[in-house]
Amino acid sequence: MHLFFYIYYMKQLIIINGPNLNLLGKREPEIYGKQTFEDYLKTLQNKFSDVKLVYYQSNIEGEIIDKLQEVGFSYDGIILNAAAYTHTSVGIGDAVKAIETPVVEVHISNTFSREEFRHQSYILPNAKGVILGFGLKSYDLAIESFIF
Repeated sequence: MHLFFYIYYMKQLIIINGPNLNLLGKREPEIYGKQTFEDYLKTLQNKFSDVKLVYYQSNIEGEIIDKLQEVGFSYDGIILNAAAYTHTSVGIGDAVKAIETPVVEVHISNTFSREEFRHQSYILPNAKGVILGFGLKSYDLAIESFIF
């Protein structure tokens, strides 16, 4: 009789949100909705219970770079909404380039339907892809890109 052992491997993904995303639910609800990200995270954790989802948010560029460097060689994927830093931070773009873990850039709004400066991304050239304009569902799609 042969015994087969299955090793269950749970993917570990981190969602990193940048500046002002701690104000979701309060800030410009006509663009970003009325739900806090913490509440939506619970929805994601229930929907993707076979994935370990970690969440990190900072309004500080250097802290986002530190977190990318910390997890960028050990996690299975990074979902990054660098918010306004997407369009201004060469440093965050360089950090994404320097790490091994694949990164999906996410935006709640369609950045191409907004101000011209939001059309530039310093992250995208080194990202696995970008998902934008689907509201908070953009995070669902990013998670699915790592598991399907």
